[in-house]
Amino acid sequence: MNPLLKEIRHNPLLWLLAFVPILFVAQRLKPEAHTLLFVLSVLAIVPLAALLSHATESVAAKTGDSIGGVLNGTLGNLTELVIALAALRAGEYTLVKASLAGAIVTNTLFMLGASFLLGGLKYHVQDYNRGSARLQASLLFLATIAILIPSAVAEADSAAGSAFTTTLSVGLSVLLIGAYGLGLLFSLGTHRELFGSAGHGDAAEAGEAPWPLSLAVGTLAGVTVLVALVSEVFVESVQHAAITFGMTSAFVGFIVVALVGGAAEMASAFSAARKNRLDLSVSIALGSAAQIALFVAPVLVLLSYVIGPKPMDLQFWPGAVVMMLIAAMTASLVTNSGRSAWFVGVLVLMVYLIFAMTLYLLPPKSSSEGTVPRKTTERSIQRAYEEIRFNSPGGTTPGRSSCCSGFS
Repeated sequence: MNPLLKEIRHNPLLWLLAFVPILFVAQRLKPEAHTLLFVLSVLAIVPLAALLSHATESVAAKTGDSIGGVLNGTLGNLTELVIALAALRAGEYTLVKASLAGAIVTNTLFMLGASFLLGGLKYHVQDYNRGSARLQASLLFLATIAILIPSAVAEADSAAGSAFTTTLSVGLSVLLIGAYGLGLLFSLGTHRELFGSAGHGDAAEAGEAPWPLSLAVGTLAGVTVLVALVSEVFVESVQHAAITFGMTSAFVGFIVVALVGGAAEMASAFSAARKNRLDLSVSIALGSAAQIALFVAPVLVLLSYVIGPKPMDLQFWPGAVVMMLIAAMTASLVTNSGRSAWFVGVLVLMVYLIFAMTLYLLPPKSSSEGTVPRKTTERSIQRAYEEIRFNSPGGTTPGRSSCCSGFS
């Protein structure tokens, strides 16, 4: 435990760990103070992300960047999984799909672009394994195609009912999980030699030594549990806090939830990029996005039959599918050379900022050509939510969020 305590003493950012117990106390004493809980949960996740980053780097130093990236992505995605499971049990399928699509786009564009930028500001040119990056980008593109098909069929053929879409989603989920498992076998097993690190990295930068493997793994497990608990508080408070800060539900689900849920992975990716270990950064960013698309989303579809009020499908609104498709194509384009500089990161971040600005400024859906839409989007999130509940059959069935209908 000495290396861990030493790191906490010498890293001022880790002093924010004090907000973790403060958050849990505040949740018990003032569960209705949603804005306060939202702020405290964000402050608590930041130091946990930094701690998870250090532990991941220590594991990667022992096992290699490929396995380290997969491990970090898996543990980091537990946050997204907890958020999605909480929404799944409540029947909030729109929030589930928004958080999944947002996590895929955020990891692919924001995390990858910021890693290129931060690493490029310190190093003139950085190299990474092109084969590994292109494999992850290809898997991500495959998942995007699988998500595109149910939406495209439903839009093109009105006769294709919900039963067909649900059955198709189950079959696609099984295929995607199988593809993810075979991808791991290919990259970590049969052709492992093709996916080694291209760079040398600064493993012992500034005299820093990696933690013992047992301490690093134990820290990863413990911090992951804390991140999951903090994330549950965040999920419960974020919608109410959005009203206070004037954010739309689309922006919250697609941007805010995705950024907070991926904070731990981002800290690891950014730190690795600054230490010239861009292989680890790319593996975390694209590997995490591919894992969400190929594993987390299909598993949630299957789990909806067990814990959800009704089965969930893979039919996303058209705007989300377009953003995921553009993100996958952007990743394939920028990783084609296996080299990066700071301006490449700027270009990738610009694509993400275009999406974020569009969602933030997304206006209410207005009437067109003298027709009144069945569901009118209100500026107030609470009023829109009440309208959805009123218009839903029986008043209880989860419907498609009016804010997200603006994507169509």
